[in-house]
Amino acid sequence: MNTEFKKRLTFGLFALILVTALAGGLMFAPVLTKSAQAAQANPSQNQQPSVALQAGSDVLAAYEQATTNLYKQAISSVVRIDVTVQMTANGMYGYGQMPFELPPNHPSLPGQPGGGYSSHGQGSGFVWDTAGHIVTNFHVVKDASNIDVTFADGTTVPAKLIGSDPDADVAVLKVDLPASQLQPLPTGNSDTLQVGQLTFAIGTPFGQDFSMTSGIVSAINRTIQSGNTQFSIPEVIQTDASINPGNSGGPLFNRQGEVIGINTMILSRSGSNAGVGFAVPINIAKRVVPELIKNGQYNYAWLGISGATLTDDMAKLMKLPASTQGAIVMKLAQDGPAANAGLQGSTSVGQINGMDVPYGGDVIIAIDNHPITSMDDLITYLIEKTRPGDKVTLDIIRDGQQQTIKVTLGTRPTM
Repeated sequence: MNTEFKKRLTFGLFALILVTALAGGLMFAPVLTKSAQAAQANPSQNQQPSVALQAGSDVLAAYEQATTNLYKQAISSVVRIDVTVQMTANGMYGYGQMPFELPPNHPSLPGQPGGGYSSHGQGSGFVWDTAGHIVTNFHVVKDASNIDVTFADGTTVPAKLIGSDPDADVAVLKVDLPASQLQPLPTGNSDTLQVGQLTFAIGTPFGQDFSMTSGIVSAINRTIQSGNTQFSIPEVIQTDASINPGNSGGPLFNRQGEVIGINTMILSRSGSNAGVGFAVPINIAKRVVPELIKNGQYNYAWLGISGATLTDDMAKLMKLPASTQGAIVMKLAQDGPAANAGLQGSTSVGQINGMDVPYGGDVIIAIDNHPITSMDDLITYLIEKTRPGDKVTLDIIRDGQQQTIKVTLGTRPTM
């Protein structure tokens, strides 16, 4: 993306906020000057537009131009992904069902199952580099026997799956096109995001090709289940930009036109957008995608525990100070790194609000001198700071006493 384009986006969106504030909330509830009020009372008088209203019009025009420019700049790098999935012997399709891609044989999808042995699905993706690599979600292309990629200009080419990471719900495809026809999207820094920043999503919701929606960052640092394995994705971006089935794998942009996330999931009882969408942070993709291109897979460090954030009620059961924070170890994987190092899981079951809750296991309060206040903290640290084979030092509380345990991390098992 060129510097001039970024300047136009920044100016337009900054001006929107600045002048709206100066005009007293002009976008939503215009504040009329006395001259404007007089003009309303006496429409026959040829009053000049107020400065505030004129400024508001200019701001809206700038905002429209900025979002239009973002779309024009990005659209040639966003793709629609069509997949064919073979039916299994028992008549069930082997498709990665999540509440976010278009399921096989959705009315908006082309074609029908051939002879009852195949189904069709659809998602989105975007150009990663000029070598022909396309990034999307793993669940969009899971079990696909055929993959086609369609660009905004109508060009459709076959694609090959060359690498996937089910844990992060990321996959990389390869298309055979000249470098001159491929425009990689610029990527931002998802670690610097703040709640309230503008977001823009482009994809193929409900089969409606290359649609754009806008919103804000609703929350950051969410931890969600990948939907493909038992492991979680940390630091996920929550946005209220309208995201629906078919948007899976498409890019989430900031106002500079940089990709900050890969749209991956929604929370919805109806299966449609309810204002709560999630995107895998682009910084995870920056770590994972190069490995997928090189090796076809990404290996995560593995501690070999299941646990939860220590709550005040759990701390009370364990006779710990109420201010104690950390991740409580509930179960250990047999012969896993944590078990081999001597960590201990929960030994008792207590009642909290009428529910049976395991407690009594080790409480991890730090890893390599990095404070751990929740299970999410531990997951994030392991994913971002460690690789298989690394040795880490855990500060734990056991039976009310603090001690240190060293663990050599393993490789996450495939599930």
